[in-house]
Amino acid sequence: MFSDDSRWVIVCHREPWLGYENDLKLVLPIVVQMSVATDSLVSSSSSDDFAALLDAELDSDSSDGSPDQDCSDDEDNNAEGARIKRRKVLEMDTRVEVQEEATTDSCTHPGFLRDMCICCGKRMDDGAGVAFGYIHKDLRLGSDEVSRLRDADVRTLLRNKKLYLVLDLDHTLLNSTRLEDINSEEDYLKSQTDSFEDISKGSLFRLDKIRMMTKLRPYVRTFLQEASNMFEMYIYTMGERAYAIEMAKLLDPGNVYFNSRVISKADCTRRHQKGLDVVLGKDSAVLILDDTEAVWQRHKDNLILMERYHYFSSSCRQFGFNCKSLSELKGDENEADGALATVLGVLKKIHSNFFNPEHGDDFAARDVRQVLRKIRNEILRGCKIVFSRVFSTESQAENHHLWKMAEQLGATCAVEVDSSVTHVVSEYAGTEKSRWAVQNGNFLVHPKWLEAANYLWSKKPEQQFPVELTKSK
Repeated sequence: MFSDDSRWVIVCHREPWLGYENDLKLVLPIVVQMSVATDSLVSSSSSDDFAALLDAELDSDSSDGSPDQDCSDDEDNNAEGARIKRRKVLEMDTRVEVQEEATTDSCTHPGFLRDMCICCGKRMDDGAGVAFGYIHKDLRLGSDEVSRLRDADVRTLLRNKKLYLVLDLDHTLLNSTRLEDINSEEDYLKSQTDSFEDISKGSLFRLDKIRMMTKLRPYVRTFLQEASNMFEMYIYTMGERAYAIEMAKLLDPGNVYFNSRVISKADCTRRHQKGLDVVLGKDSAVLILDDTEAVWQRHKDNLILMERYHYFSSSCRQFGFNCKSLSELKGDENEADGALATVLGVLKKIHSNFFNPEHGDDFAARDVRQVLRKIRNEILRGCKIVFSRVFSTESQAENHHLWKMAEQLGATCAVEVDSSVTHVVSEYAGTEKSRWAVQNGNFLVHPKWLEAANYLWSKKPEQQFPVELTKSK
């Protein structure tokens, strides 16, 4: 088992260190010493290390003589002690060799520490298995073992009526900026940062160690507290691990929500992509909150796209927005109807539908992605949309992200107007299709109407998204 706060670790099959099972099988005949200070193994089950530990034990066994013994007997005692020691070494070596041969032959090599099988101790080629560095920096698990652990964990979680929730950091739960990127209009923030003595009461922090300032998104503490009742939560960021750990301390100072489940850039198995292959949860029971869809190419069906949180001016510049940031405006999102409060309501609805007793009690056969798809598909159901001068004439309309977004929200899309069309989406009121909408009493809305429905998970009043009155081109 492994423990971050334990000096001694027994490496064994059926990993109780992950909290899944208690049965210990094929325990290695060695205790592996772990240094808490360096988080590294200082001895292993290799033959040299085993001999060193054994040698120390035998030295203590052979020095049982009385301190009052005649010094003239020292030579005889030393000779006898040496004979006893050699005999014990030979006996132990024989037992270990027999056990290693039997174990290695039948071992499935479920996981590896520093390329050494955690079951039989055999060294494997570099890169065997999938790295789970956020659990332990040298840990890799085989695909069969990952599947076994996921099956066991999801059974436990579903019994407790919980699912998995993977949370992005930047622009989703918080916003950070480098200290040197704070401009003159934001300089007032330096005198308004919160104390680290009680992190749970603060939202704006200056982290001199990493030369950054971080603002937690409004409602984030309530969000995490309530979400933890429904989900086992992970942090997953494309940032460096040192940064991720500092952010986890701000979000979870009591280490209640995430424990060691903090995944960073170094844990990704594909460049510039996040993946659920390093999450010990089944895809069918995982939801993802992230502001960037592109990093989840393999898991779009699990994703709830978040509206980006731009508190600092550097964040606006990063995404090409020529506008004042929230900090420059000396404002912030509203807690009651902000992004996190909205998505918490969606998560509660998904959780309730997934565990609805009317569908029976075989939760393992259900798929949260289907529940998510159904709820999203109800938002614009009954709407038929035509886009006017929103897409480039050179591109296929069906491939545009707004077209796909509308269909995911339950709307039907078309390229030409007819009597069944309910909405024309355009940035200009002077186009032919825009004029048709006005003349026939249909809705003419700006593309932001679609984006609002997508982020707020509800059909918003069309009057709030008027189209600019310009001459037709």
